[in-house]
Amino acid sequence: MDVDTRVLRYFVAVAEHLSFTRAAELLFVSQPALSRQIRQLEADLKITLFERTSREVRLTSAGAALLPPARALIADWQAAQRTARSVAAMESRVLRVGFEATGAGPLTTRARTTFAARHPDVTIEPKRFDWGGEVAALRDGLVDAAFLWLPADTTGLHTEIVAVERRLVGFAATHPLAARAEVGIMDLRDDPLMWTRKAPRHWVDWWAVNPRPDGSEPVWGPENDNVEEMLEHVAAGAAVCIGPESMAAYYARPDLVWRPIVDIPPLRIALARPANSTNPLVVAFAEVVRELSEVD
Repeated sequence: MDVDTRVLRYFVAVAEHLSFTRAAELLFVSQPALSRQIRQLEADLKITLFERTSREVRLTSAGAALLPPARALIADWQAAQRTARSVAAMESRVLRVGFEATGAGPLTTRARTTFAARHPDVTIEPKRFDWGGEVAALRDGLVDAAFLWLPADTTGLHTEIVAVERRLVGFAATHPLAARAEVGIMDLRDDPLMWTRKAPRHWVDWWAVNPRPDGSEPVWGPENDNVEEMLEHVAAGAAVCIGPESMAAYYARPDLVWRPIVDIPPLRIALARPANSTNPLVVAFAEVVRELSEVD
């Protein structure tokens, strides 16, 4: 039988979390749709992969035996796609650079401009992704290098910190705290906070500063899929958001106010590429970024 790697990803997600609910959230699919796909896989294989009760989900012995080769098949197919796409880009003299929102701030554009001046025969393609999407793009070979907002799962990637930015809170211009020059994280204890399901949970929690210093959880506000949606909610007064310093400059608008949060760690931004990359254009781009970076 032929199996779609997407279905194998579904199986692996449920097997790793032993929860259809949690797996569905991570995969951005509905729980009923996920359950149907797993039952179809079991029917095709003519075996039971999970034991389901009202209280828990457990792998059967057959499911446990399938898990390692399923992971290997997914990894092999991902590597095959990455290799083919990377070779095609190299042959075309194209360098694909991923980023999200403001990337590494001014360094992003300066690096591309400097690289283009030194390598006029190379076409640089900036590739914009939504929250945390650069990691998957690197693993799938959709980009050759990317500016990552940490924390991120950097397994299999070579990374180096190239920029550091303060984290700011964005308010509607009418928010009571907008009159302050700076704020502390606990000043935001009662404000609904923007968040997303598109990024890994540890990434969301880091940006939200969850838990807060007193052990409390933020008040979760509306969800969003990208920075433009987020700022629309904030400008309307539905919530506040936390973003890097460059976001305040790049997404300035008269109905928003940005203020530094003085008592939380800054954002670290890394230039990342696949650890096994042999693309000389990526090496040359990394040298330019390193040269322009102000991080010691």
